[in-house]
Amino acid sequence: MTTPRIPTLRLVLVRRVSTAGQAVDGYGLPAQEADCRKWTKGQTAPRVRIVHMVTDGDGKAGKSGTTLLDERPGLMEAVEWIAEGKADGILAPNLDRLARELTVQEAVLSYVWALGGRVFTADHGEHLEDDASDPMRTAMRQMRGVFHQLDRGLIIKRLTEGRAAKGERGGYAYGAPRFGQRVEDKELTADERENAIAEEMERWRDEEGLSIRAICARANARDDMPSKRGGKWHPTTVQRLLSSEAREKARQQSARARAERKEQQRRERAARLLAQR
Repeated sequence: MTTPRIPTLRLVLVRRVSTAGQAVDGYGLPAQEADCRKWTKGQTAPRVRIVHMVTDGDGKAGKSGTTLLDERPGLMEAVEWIAEGKADGILAPNLDRLARELTVQEAVLSYVWALGGRVFTADHGEHLEDDASDPMRTAMRQMRGVFHQLDRGLIIKRLTEGRAAKGERGGYAYGAPRFGQRVEDKELTADERENAIAEEMERWRDEEGLSIRAICARANARDDMPSKRGGKWHPTTVQRLLSSEAREKARQQSARARAERKEQQRRERAARLLAQR
């Protein structure tokens, strides 16, 4: 008598780490993998086998859970395994690791289901495809997505407020320190060497009446007066260093540039979402 073969479900383990999330919850890649493998060992009907593992982000630079599917190479690879028939579905530690934004979460699930794949998380089990006869199923899943999105918003709010408060106290909040300062033990401290360079340039301007371009040329002709990043001085950089008004103008220009980049990214993201419909 032949023993019937027990079917095995082939899943791709999907991990993701984001800088903000890891800073708060410490749920790193090894812990995510351990939770998923522990879940698979407890499954008997059907048996579950992890056939591949993908990762978005790493310990240094995380991958946001708000990015779209085509911006997540690991998740795209998992989907390709399903499309090519090498896997039956995906397994993540929780929905939060798939996406922290509800719209992205739903897009990922819909895409996997459209390919005939199944979605599992270690904290819940299988997330069944939407069924018109069971609207509560969809509502409860989306409710979890709403709270994941809220959690992400609160994390960003705490980090932003913490940086702002630290900056108001004169501490190092974020960004590259200006000339004359350096970061030591995550705090701003005076850089004596750079301050001496700035004082020398001020003396050339005030006592010798040198122009900005002349100061720049003299500094570049010397080996002991490097710029902040070790390269050549530029007149604009020297002017900003010697003028508080120029520094404020540069700060405002940088802020506008950041806002424009953010708006452009928002528009590109919206276009990709519409293209996926």
